[in-house]
Amino acid sequence: MSARRIFAAPARLAAIAPYLWMAAFFLVPFGFVLKISLSQTAVAQPPYLPVFDLTQGLDAIKAAFAGLSLDNYRLLGSDSLYVLSYLRSLVVAAVSTTILLVIGYPIAYGMARLPPRWQGIAMMLVIVPFWTSFLIRIYAWINILQHDGLLNKILLALHVVSAPLVWLATDSAMYLGIVYSYLPFMILPLYATLVKMDSALLEAANDLGASPRATFWLVTFPLSLPGVGAGALLCFIPIVGEFVIPDLLAGSDSLMIGQTLWLEFFTNKDWPVASAVAVVLLVLLVAPLALYDRLQRRQIEEGR
Repeated sequence: MSARRIFAAPARLAAIAPYLWMAAFFLVPFGFVLKISLSQTAVAQPPYLPVFDLTQGLDAIKAAFAGLSLDNYRLLGSDSLYVLSYLRSLVVAAVSTTILLVIGYPIAYGMARLPPRWQGIAMMLVIVPFWTSFLIRIYAWINILQHDGLLNKILLALHVVSAPLVWLATDSAMYLGIVYSYLPFMILPLYATLVKMDSALLEAANDLGASPRATFWLVTFPLSLPGVGAGALLCFIPIVGEFVIPDLLAGSDSLMIGQTLWLEFFTNKDWPVASAVAVVLLVLLVAPLALYDRLQRRQIEEGR
């Protein structure tokens, strides 16, 4: 047996492994969720019908398939609660991602321009918050933003306000918590893109008479777009389904889709509707991923 054949089998297994992982931990669970979303709510265990029982024969399986319907998806389109939850989640994610980009880009740019011996320290400072539990960090913000919390004390000491402000249970607190929690996810891909940028391109732009502002918008920013896209997706997608931050910091006037999903699963015990909400949410989140992948492929083809 040749050496090529000896090493071919492990190489194929290594190539197949990611697909097996996705099938086992994404496609199979998603199949269960999709099936439940096509079922009907029932006071039973599990709380939906029909339930597939492979031991009852082919006729029972056919009857179970016949009992599946799209009623739950029709409900999502006809009930304003779900429509408004989706829209609010998309708006919050879009606004938060924009704020994160505005804040994260200068930080990443500054990190990329530091001397190499300082870049590691800057990277460590960005990653340090991950060493503390996410939930603990959000509860810390509750203490900071409460009526007699640290933020109001600082504002009163600086005579910025004459009375404590209401921060908790507001959209401002929610956006503050989201931006704080997801900022590293924006900075890291931007830094990874900017640090690899060839400084000779910037020198060439300066030699050709371009101002620093023109150099940034004509050279630096276009070359950093892959990092912008990656950072935006890393922030936008999880923010759409965010539950903890809106639930702890925001008010209850309007729910995001993650909160609605939680209520349907654990409060209303309506698994079919909750599963339909999850499936539609997944479809909404796949769209920007597909668009980003298409743009990346187009850039690669144009670069050839």
